[in-house]
Amino acid sequence: MTKDQITFNDLPQVIAELRDEVSGMKALLLNLQNRPTQQRENRHRPVTPEQVAEYTNIPLATIYQKLANREIPGSKPGKRWVIYLDEIDKWLEANRKNPIPLTDEEQNAAILASHKRKPNKSSWNDETIVKPFDGDKI
Repeated sequence: MTKDQITFNDLPQVIAELRDEVSGMKALLLNLQNRPTQQRENRHRPVTPEQVAEYTNIPLATIYQKLANREIPGSKPGKRWVIYLDEIDKWLEANRKNPIPLTDEEQNAAILASHKRKPNKSSWNDETIVKPFDGDKI
């Protein structure tokens, strides 16, 4: 329809177009609902030190040394180390040298927090200043 005003005679055609658009949106929504959702990978699963070394590209000897020094989160209930992949991710994030870039809101909040007003020296009372004690003078 290219007309700005709809007349009574155009009403059946307009309703038919609306019906077609609604049925198209309904089909699209049903298609989206029936689409399989992506399952997130379970990151809380135990891995071996060899898998951690491969995942982090850190030598295996260094992994064992850091596990023994308790630098890497892991436990040793028996002969073998139990390390969880999600804890390795958290450990890597915590030990990162370059911080994660802040969002614009976080940067603004940091700037505002660093520019707080300090009291004026003229508003300080001289009475609150403690003078040094002269031992013999009373």
